[in-house]
Amino acid sequence: MRLVRGAWKILVGVKDGLVLLFMLLFFGALYTGLTARPNAKSIGDGALVLDFKGSIVEQPQVASPSELLSGRAPTRQYRLSDMIRALDAAAVDDRVKAVVLDLDGFTGGGQVSLSDVGEALDRVRAKKKVYAFATGYSDDSYQLAAHASEIWLDPMGLALFQGPGGSRLYYKGLIDKLGVNAHVYRVGKYKSFVEPYTRTDQSPEAKAASEALTASLWQGWQADVAKARPNAKLAAYIGDPVAATSGGDLAQSALASGIVDKLGDRDAFNRMIAAQVGPGKRNMDFAKIELSPWIAAHPTVRSGDIGIVTVAGSIVDGQADPGTAGGDTITKIINRAVASEDYKALVLRVDSPGGSALASEKIRLALMQAKAKKIPVVVSMGNVAASGGYWVAMAGDRVFAEPTTITGSIGVFGIIPTFETALAKVGVTSDGVTTTPLSGQPDIIGGTNAAFDTIIQKSVESTYGKFLTLVSGARKLPVAKVDEIAQGRVWDGGTARQLGLVDGFGGINDAVAEAAKLAKLDPATVKAVYLEKPPSFAQAFAAMLMGGDDDDAQQATDLLSTLGRARLALLGQAVADAKSLATGSAVQVRCLECPVSAAPVAPQSLTQIFVGWITR
Repeated sequence: MRLVRGAWKILVGVKDGLVLLFMLLFFGALYTGLTARPNAKSIGDGALVLDFKGSIVEQPQVASPSELLSGRAPTRQYRLSDMIRALDAAAVDDRVKAVVLDLDGFTGGGQVSLSDVGEALDRVRAKKKVYAFATGYSDDSYQLAAHASEIWLDPMGLALFQGPGGSRLYYKGLIDKLGVNAHVYRVGKYKSFVEPYTRTDQSPEAKAASEALTASLWQGWQADVAKARPNAKLAAYIGDPVAATSGGDLAQSALASGIVDKLGDRDAFNRMIAAQVGPGKRNMDFAKIELSPWIAAHPTVRSGDIGIVTVAGSIVDGQADPGTAGGDTITKIINRAVASEDYKALVLRVDSPGGSALASEKIRLALMQAKAKKIPVVVSMGNVAASGGYWVAMAGDRVFAEPTTITGSIGVFGIIPTFETALAKVGVTSDGVTTTPLSGQPDIIGGTNAAFDTIIQKSVESTYGKFLTLVSGARKLPVAKVDEIAQGRVWDGGTARQLGLVDGFGGINDAVAEAAKLAKLDPATVKAVYLEKPPSFAQAFAAMLMGGDDDDAQQATDLLSTLGRARLALLGQAVADAKSLATGSAVQVRCLECPVSAAPVAPQSLTQIFVGWITR
């Protein structure tokens, strides 16, 4: 019997060892598959296809396997720098016979990002053909399509240009019905982030600022498109869209106005491309070069003289994955870059509407420590660098923006909800004893008191004063002048330059060149490397599960469905802003008018949010 038991233990041990060995081999092979890059030589001839199934962002979010399984993963996002690098490589590679933009699944991107991609498309178009196809074109998709050599539109589709602007949610009426008391502490007459919680409509000051900003952005969009397609009757098509489409056939109207060049369905478009670049493996298809393997075959540099640190998305306290700017995460990246002594200069790439004042200051101080060690810091503003995004920029020796960058919003606010009225409606009251005027404060079930309100308001005013002082010192402007142009007002990049809030116009390449000069390096030979928190194995695995370019997921591609999904996403983001007040920093430097590049969360009801506040 002992012999049998011993033999059994040996067999079980062998089995466990084989299972362990198999698991190690499996995960090793999986890791190799996730990290391996395709050989550039293995890519054949054809058309490079930019089949966008999401948005272009400065820094994509990462999804976890649990998010994928629960259906809460962010929508597909494409890194701006990857798109630029892919197009520049395509322009000089003979294997790429043409570039195809498939914009049916495109959900947009910031105006600065789209202008940068448009310029890259122009560089390709100078050497080879660029074709665009969509069932319908809206503002963002057409800003890319305008840079194509030939624009195709489905005969059942239309082109509809709306311009920036639209409605946003105001919660004051619901707050009053629920009995929630929103205690607001603010500085700056244009600091409109708190208005949805204190008003039922937009204040005259906020409306005037928004009108000026949207008018500037709209002018920038029209200038970009008109330059790319000078023969299109763009002004008439936009100025009186009803008259421009009076014939009833909206696709024919777009063709007659020169908005598009050809009408044809996807099969006809594919046949045309096949005639240019050769047939593909499938029926009525063309020879394709998929975007993902193309990018992987042309990776970004892994080492260089200049480090690029990205501040993208909302600025939050603590650690955060890419796509959200965690104060501790970014500070650690900066500190490691400085300690390594590998980088002669840093470029801070900002695409953020702000967030936590504490996290913003932590990032700024880390950059100031780099400067103390004689490492130049140059700031490159993307689509948005406002509030906390502008705060971190104040560490820069030089600050670059684009004319359509959204920046400024120098103001501070805090907001705390209390529920004493809501609880009283259901017969719940509160009572207790205190030892100081601040005992139990902020009391979300009994309400804040005058002492607490006074102290928090002073804290907000102190933070605003620090903000003014930072801007005054960094921009070499009198504090009184900064206060005059601050007050929480948002500016376009062109106006910001006139006001002295930025030094000049330019993109990331201009910032890198300036950083090289400040570090006494040759801008023509310098190499810049992006410094980011690497994805975990689980996140890399989730990215693989999200699929490649050939996504067969069924989704309506007509323009009205696309616009409807975009508005639903805005609703989700607006509700997420409300929810963030329950979990985020109490004192924030955040911009309401500024879009967040990160994909919004799925919408939930406002009732769920306020109930969530009560039950936290």
